Amino acid sequence: MLEKGLSAQSRTTVVEANTAASMGSGDMPVFATPAMIALMENAAMLAVAGELPEGATTVGTEMNASHIKPSGLGAEITASAVVTAVEGRKITFNVGARDADGLIGEGTHVRFIVDRERFLAKLK
Repeated sequence: MLEKGLSAQSRTTVVEANTAASMGSGDMPVFATPAMIALMENAAMLAVAGELPEGATTVGTEMNASHIKPSGLGAEITASAVVTAVEGRKITFNVGARDADGLIGEGTHVRFIVDRERFLAKLK
């Protein structure tokens, strides 16, 4: 059952491929903001995946986040997401990301429940 409080975490290590320099979002060898956002979205997706009906998934529609501290190569990053509201097909999350030294980013994220087949049919 989809409800407030559902949560999950996603983890990654900062490697060359997810740095700002490699992803094109900056020119330094630090964890890229787009990589942090993707990790937060993954945690949110995982938080509700087990509660969805057969054939359903969620898609991200809104992210409001701050990246407040850099993380260098080799840093272990953990993103977390907690459901704060469920309104029909709309699910709102508090999201955050941490490294060994503490908080590196935080924000809110919105996902909508969609039927996979109907959603993908829109591509045709």
